[in-house]
Amino acid sequence: MIPPTASPIHSTSAWGSDVVRSAREAFAGKPVLVTGASGFIGRRLRDALIELGADVVALRRAASPAPSRGRSVVAEYADAASLERIVGEVRPEVVLHVAGATKGVTYDDFRRANVLPTENLLAALRAAHPSVSRFVHVSSLAAYGPSEPGLPHGEGAPRRPIEFYGESKLEAERVVEAQGEALPWTILRPAGVYGPGDVDYLGLFKPIERGLNVFFGNQAIATSMVYVDDVVRATLAAATSPATRGKGYFVCDGAPVSFKALGDAIVEASGKRVTTVDFPDFLVDLAALGGEIATRLDGRPRLFNRQKAKMGRHHWTCRHDALRADVGYAPEVSMPEGVRRTLAWYRAERWL
Repeated sequence: MIPPTASPIHSTSAWGSDVVRSAREAFAGKPVLVTGASGFIGRRLRDALIELGADVVALRRAASPAPSRGRSVVAEYADAASLERIVGEVRPEVVLHVAGATKGVTYDDFRRANVLPTENLLAALRAAHPSVSRFVHVSSLAAYGPSEPGLPHGEGAPRRPIEFYGESKLEAERVVEAQGEALPWTILRPAGVYGPGDVDYLGLFKPIERGLNVFFGNQAIATSMVYVDDVVRATLAAATSPATRGKGYFVCDGAPVSFKALGDAIVEASGKRVTTVDFPDFLVDLAALGGEIATRLDGRPRLFNRQKAKMGRHHWTCRHDALRADVGYAPEVSMPEGVRRTLAWYRAERWL
């Protein structure tokens, strides 16, 4: 078993090893511009690129902390002239656009965080560095909306997001797609990403660590998941393969799982004796309303609100057939193994 803090480039599969080798050949000594490098996925991706020998340049806002590794430049995404200057100076081999927001109050909040940066980055590349070898845009399964029971989304499914976050991610995708042949682009749509450093799934681990396996009428709801290191390897593969140019892909770890199966895996990994409690789902609505009231009082957006509560009543599933066909994608980390690694990290870092 790989230790939970191992780098994504320490791959155990033939496919993963090939991806690492290709990425090292493509990026060693070359500048790679990464947005969102202080976030969960972006930090893991930045560290992997540095280990591959890339000259990683993190594009960050003034309010964001400087990265602990690699270079960084400060820019506001609304400042188009500044972005153009930075792109012209860095002249990145690849741009990996991971930055975005999952929290907001209005659609404009999400648009400013998810759409405007994408528009202005692409405009800067067209103006100052159109010879970039790839712009990889990390979107989300949420851009497609929920799936039907037993019918995971493929790339040809209609895109029907049901809340502001998904709508903004879809709008950003359309901005990328509108580049046509002007810039080489690829879109990735990860399912639920989890692993060491993630805060969103931490809420499922905490009650189990205290002896409670809690559900809200959602035990049968299905979800697709993917361990963060598999997302990193998929991103590296997408950035270096000619086959992915001008295409979008789902990224997940295989067959969807129910929330009951996910809870059971966390219980097994924890070694705890637990009591399972299944609350009625109307309590989710009350908690979501509470989150919105708290936001109105202090102005701080909460991750949990009535839009997110609506998402919890649907299946969110997808397939990775297209990515497998084009780059040989083969996720290394199964859900049970990913849960074990994530739990070990949470405990080691005293998050639990």
